[in-house]
Amino acid sequence: MQTKICVADLGKTFTMHLRAGIQIPVIANVSFSVAAGECVILGGPSGSGKSSIIKMIYGNYRCQSGQILITDGDEIVNVAAASPRRIIRLRENTIGYVSQFLRAIPRVSALNLVAEPLLAQGSSEAEAKDKAANLLTRLNVPEHLWQLPPATFSGGEQQRVNIARGFIAHYPVLLLDEPTASLDAKNSAVVVELVEEKKAQGVAMLGILHDHDTRDLIADRIIDVTQFAAEKVA
Repeated sequence: MQTKICVADLGKTFTMHLRAGIQIPVIANVSFSVAAGECVILGGPSGSGKSSIIKMIYGNYRCQSGQILITDGDEIVNVAAASPRRIIRLRENTIGYVSQFLRAIPRVSALNLVAEPLLAQGSSEAEAKDKAANLLTRLNVPEHLWQLPPATFSGGEQQRVNIARGFIAHYPVLLLDEPTASLDAKNSAVVVELVEEKKAQGVAMLGILHDHDTRDLIADRIIDVTQFAAEKVA
């Protein structure tokens, strides 16, 4: 299987600017890879650096050392050294991100919000809305809510809209940041189905899940992030 994500010797330190520039090391020498069709889960307690790793791969955080290599078609892109414009291009067609939080856009309906990533990748409006409706149905979002802005929805409804938006388009790399955090068992089972479908399509997935039941169903491997704690490095 082709490797889609390769992280090598990654290190992250936070600078506390409001505390005289104190340096707080978080992780060091993080190295792993994720292949096409594989779902790898980052394990470890809160504060161990799991979210920081996800955010560095997506380009939200910069790292102090190491490489983050993403396969983008025939090109290998080092996110750690890439320009902001190159990272934006990666996000358009290569790296998807699914979190538990919805960034709602005022006055945009749930159906249009879910359809938008597929439209951005060149699908027709009819195809995008049809697929959006299918995902919203599978995730048990009532049809009478589809034409309403999701900013007014309950937290669970917003999360399901966000999951639909994250899974609708095709990205060779998909990052999952606690997508089932507040879902009931019925909707968590739908997420498991969606992950399995992405695996079958050859998508490389890296995620964080504190729901151990769901994690054990979708994870091909679990990487213990505590082994990369910065204080363990001489």
